[in-house]
Amino acid sequence: MPQTSWETSDLLLSKKSVPDGLWVSCGKCNATLFLKALESNLMVCPQCEHHHRMSGRQRVETLVDPGSFEPMNATMAPSDPLAFHDVRAYLDRIKEAQQKTGENDGVQTGTAFIKGRKVALGCMDFTFLAGSMGSVVGEKLACLIEYATDHNLPLIIVCCSGGARMQESGFSLMQMAKTSATLARFDAAGGLFISVLADPTTGGVTASFAMLGDVILAEPRALVGFAGPRVIRQTIRQELPDGFQTSEFLLDAGFVDRIVHRSALRSEIGRVIDFAGK
Repeated sequence: MPQTSWETSDLLLSKKSVPDGLWVSCGKCNATLFLKALESNLMVCPQCEHHHRMSGRQRVETLVDPGSFEPMNATMAPSDPLAFHDVRAYLDRIKEAQQKTGENDGVQTGTAFIKGRKVALGCMDFTFLAGSMGSVVGEKLACLIEYATDHNLPLIIVCCSGGARMQESGFSLMQMAKTSATLARFDAAGGLFISVLADPTTGGVTASFAMLGDVILAEPRALVGFAGPRVIRQTIRQELPDGFQTSEFLLDAGFVDRIVHRSALRSEIGRVIDFAGK
């Protein structure tokens, strides 16, 4: 029986009454999930255990003891030294990302307590220009590493990035050397660096500090690599193994020490710090 005009109107009103963003679809199993329930489950799908991406601020909140995070260099913001312009001006991209995320750039750094243990913590933010490493990201991480060195703190960096920030060209590439050099000083001082690889960890971040951890942990099914599978396939002209560039594949190859479910990450970090005697 066809619907009357008032029934159709009520149906449209009921659909409009559901706010946008209330429900999300799982990227792996396509289950429809209540966003608040997903957030309370650390952004892990309760149906298939798929680890959804988190912002840098969410990372901090899920890792540290409540109220213990003290940010460092929070006001540091990027500039445009090259006056870069492709389809859009780089400054316009920065302003849009800042308005969208409420952050100045793509990493949160500071000190905090994790399971009662004081640490220097950095959490990269994929929601800000794909977590790309520009001058500010590199500088904030270098300052964090130096602080950990000077204060003898364990260093934790959660890596989640699309790689170097192309709009800053050579300035971005120099951050690879900067972070690696400060980590060398940290290592010489006997510091403990725990690198956590989240989805995705790629490009210049993988080619620098992400793979320099004394202990390298990874989340399940995280994409980790330098170049993408398509580029590698076209370069070597061979089919790639199943699961290539996943954290599980890298664990078997010896590049990752352990794969840790997000719900167990805090406890695992605490155990590693205790084992290292830090």
